[in-house]
Amino acid sequence: MSDQTEKIKAVKPDSVQEQLRQLVQRTGELIDLLKVQREALLQHGVNLPPNSLENLRDIRTHLDRVSKQLLDARSELKQLRALAETTALINSSQRLDEVLNQVMDTVIHLTGAERGYIVLKNHETGELEFKVARGMDQEELVSKGQFVVSRGIVNQVADTGEAVLTDNASQDERWQGHQSIVGFQLRSILAVPLTVKDQGVIGVVYCDNRILAGLFKQHELELLKAFAGQAAVAIENARLFEQIRAQLAEVSALRARLDNIFASVASGIITLDGSNRVIVVNTAAKTILHNEQVVGHPLGDALPINVKGLVVDTIEQVRTSLEPAKLELQAILNDQTIRHWRLTASPLRGDPIRGQGVTIVLDDMKKQKEREAQLAEVRRYLPAALVENIHSVEDLGVSGQEREITAISCDVRGFTSFSEKLAPEDLMRIINEYLTIASDAINLYEGIVDKYLGDAVTGLFNTQLNPQEDHAVRAVQAAMQLMLDLRALHEVLPEDARLFFGVGVHTGMAVLGNVGSEDRKEFAAMGEAMEVSKYLEGNASAGSVIISQATYARVRDVFECEPAEVIRPKPGFEHISQLYRVLRRKKGTGTGSLLLDPDLLDLINELKDED
Repeated sequence: MSDQTEKIKAVKPDSVQEQLRQLVQRTGELIDLLKVQREALLQHGVNLPPNSLENLRDIRTHLDRVSKQLLDARSELKQLRALAETTALINSSQRLDEVLNQVMDTVIHLTGAERGYIVLKNHETGELEFKVARGMDQEELVSKGQFVVSRGIVNQVADTGEAVLTDNASQDERWQGHQSIVGFQLRSILAVPLTVKDQGVIGVVYCDNRILAGLFKQHELELLKAFAGQAAVAIENARLFEQIRAQLAEVSALRARLDNIFASVASGIITLDGSNRVIVVNTAAKTILHNEQVVGHPLGDALPINVKGLVVDTIEQVRTSLEPAKLELQAILNDQTIRHWRLTASPLRGDPIRGQGVTIVLDDMKKQKEREAQLAEVRRYLPAALVENIHSVEDLGVSGQEREITAISCDVRGFTSFSEKLAPEDLMRIINEYLTIASDAINLYEGIVDKYLGDAVTGLFNTQLNPQEDHAVRAVQAAMQLMLDLRALHEVLPEDARLFFGVGVHTGMAVLGNVGSEDRKEFAAMGEAMEVSKYLEGNASAGSVIISQATYARVRDVFECEPAEVIRPKPGFEHISQLYRVLRRKKGTGTGSLLLDPDLLDLINELKDED
């Protein structure tokens, strides 16, 4: 017996559990030893103390019970530690899919379930949506087509907020009518609600086993309920975080879009707070001010000295009156460059924090000044009404373009012999009167006065500067207007100062654009239209308008014409054999887009008949 005792004492267990196991083992060995010793003692008439073996057996039974309780406690402690670690893990994640996967893996691990599912309520529709389904080996079940679950139990848990535990669902009277349980032979089922304090049930955690009955006990139920409470908070936090992240992304995209729009605005935009400190500024404003470091500084620090006082005073006026104000400024920058600015200041409305704020729209008028200079150049060619409709000279294609136009050539007859009788100053005065009549007639019908060559004038219709669909009609009408104005001039001139025009009109192709050097350019037309109109003018007698076959085809419904003969043939123009003399405008044709009044047209026709 002493040897056995020494063996027990010599044992050094590595843990309490091991000590208990060995103690149970040694107790059993001691009982066996006492049984042998009792037989030997009986042979000598000696007996063991009463109940000694029974007491040892009770001790071993108690030791077995303690060992089992300790084993269960250690298992539960292990589960609780895993639960705490996993709860911390899922609460540290901010992505919903990661949280759901971690929750599902933990449920499988804690319960020993064969499969697990998580369903969540849709915030908008309230419908239950399956989010994740896993097996014991952490394999995704949805993709394998093994997505089988008792929807009746899930719906009941979601509706009541009460957990469901059944150790043999196929024989549980509560679920006999559920096709999924009967059809798929579901046995152990455990389902608990995912509940958030302020929202109630947001989803359900479901796990089952199709083989083992009685797998889940009250312990697993309580453990899973405790875990589900933490998991619900983590899931809802992740959902809220994803919503916030999506909203933030939407706001960021909107902000980026607004920034792009703000940056693309050609005008400078500056917003000031109540102390004239810049709080918002776009790229255009920085460029106009020639200052990148504007935000957070007083606006006066960024303004040229010569306009600073005026601008600051105007801002104060706007802040006081709450009415917009405009300024035209000539700013002198630090490099002595002169800029023309247009400034519009308006009170910043709808901002209680910055109630005294002001918004400024600042425009650099450099391009407008350049445009005005360009238009001043164009005015040499066009009537004022046409100039106002031109947005950019570059858009007109004045570098060179071939197109169909109608050209009119006007020449004063007998001017050479007439000029020999006059003094130079009288000569210039009279010829200018005649040239003015021709120019005014061309301009009246929105033609371009091309050139003055001595006593001759040329006009162009349907160029890139004055595109016109009815260019042939306009050109002929301008020629007839010239004849009417000429008669009016003769009424105030002495007879010996009266001269007449011969006019030729042709519709054809021409190349139009600027010609000349870099220092001086002129808009010019070259080609058939110009050459033929000049040839027709040479065949026009004093006071007559001669047009070509091409022009006649365009105007014959508007003007009465008669065939005319070639009186001055010229080499190279043999193909121009059919000429027409314009007699009058046909009655009842109207004026269309032309500017001449119908009564005035009838007067022209009457005067022509008198001739």
